[in-house]
Amino acid sequence: MVSAWMQAIAGLAAAVVAMVVLWPLRGSGRRGPFLAAVIALGVAGVALYMLVGTPQAVDAVADEGPASLKQGVRELEEALEREPQRADGWALLGRSELALGNLDKANQAFARAVALAPDEVPLLVEAAQARAQADAGKQFDDTAVRWLKHAQQLDPASERAGWLIGIAQRQRGQDAEAAATWEALLPRLEPAAAKALREQIAIAREKAGMPAAAPAAAASPVGLDIEVTLDPASAAKALAAGTQVFVIARMPGGPPMPVAVEKHPATALPLKIRLDDADSPMPTAMLSSLKEVEVFARLSTSGTATRQEGDVDSKPVRVALPHGGTIKLVL
Repeated sequence: MVSAWMQAIAGLAAAVVAMVVLWPLRGSGRRGPFLAAVIALGVAGVALYMLVGTPQAVDAVADEGPASLKQGVRELEEALEREPQRADGWALLGRSELALGNLDKANQAFARAVALAPDEVPLLVEAAQARAQADAGKQFDDTAVRWLKHAQQLDPASERAGWLIGIAQRQRGQDAEAAATWEALLPRLEPAAAKALREQIAIAREKAGMPAAAPAAAASPVGLDIEVTLDPASAAKALAAGTQVFVIARMPGGPPMPVAVEKHPATALPLKIRLDDADSPMPTAMLSSLKEVEVFARLSTSGTATRQEGDVDSKPVRVALPHGGTIKLVL
């Protein structure tokens, strides 16, 4: 049975752990996403307790509700004995044990959750980080690295997975690999976060005996002025929180990897931007080196560049470079 105390404690536990897990976002200047994620995990904790318990009995047992997080954990464990196939329940138990400082129990719970939901990217990343927190040297062990790499395979755009894989590589002395892993993240990061990551890349490259990375490309004379708007049908619909707009230029008929990309919140629509070499993910495939590109915009409810069910793409426009005038894309 679940009381209002239980729901509040669940939310508090999830939020506390969220602050620990997501703290790097705050330190990199991304306070908005940090706070949003903390709140979201807190709400998720409350929702889960409402699922595994019996909210209808709240009024009848309010005076018997748990007086502490430890009691809440015990009740959650009892609920999981009844429904051991609840991956979300095991994940919540892991967060709660982590908040209590029971690191071994937290890892056991997260391992159960991953076994039940092996393709849940956020869970894989959270479980891997919990294993590192439990290690005396804060090291990512082989299991944690395997989870992170699987998460990255499932969602190549996962910033947290890429960031933590880079940390694991540096811990193992694989500095060149870490630099490459982090460099691949740069095009998807906001300016403040990208600046902080470049500092870590510089350290990794120095440790690996590599030359310093070239400075971020300045605005190129070869660029594309682009305007992105919503058609009336899309504009009439409420967009899910966190929806992002990706404006992408890629080689026509070539690999899906963009040669230039920008990410903006959907709330910024209508959007006017300029894509140029500063937006090229890879220094070996610059926008200015091509004679023709295909340009389109993607409305992503998942917030990732990889196309997901429910995402909306504009009609692609093929243009020759250099190109004058404004390319208009409609979502």
